[in-house]
Amino acid sequence: MLLTMTCFQPRDVPCHDYFYSLKNVSFCAFHPRDHRYMGFITKHPQLHRFACHVFMGCESTRPVAEAVGRAFQRFYTKFIETAYPIEDIYIE
Repeated sequence: MLLTMTCFQPRDVPCHDYFYSLKNVSFCAFHPRDHRYMGFITKHPQLHRFACHVFMGCESTRPVAEAVGRAFQRFYTKFIETAYPIEDIYIE
């Protein structure tokens, strides 16, 4: 799953789209007093480096941060089920 951030600006202003694999996002939250601000921390896929990304929305970013949190929870649950399967052991 990818986290995509898109910039909406007039056509003459440079704009960047960002794509982050959800497995590399280690933290995501919105500002407690001003919900227009949201940030998340990502780990570089190969290097031992981290980056903090902060965005300001026109309106509250709370729904975005909460959606990322729910998506991460689903991803992590599936990852644990796959990486560490629980097998039923029957002792006779």
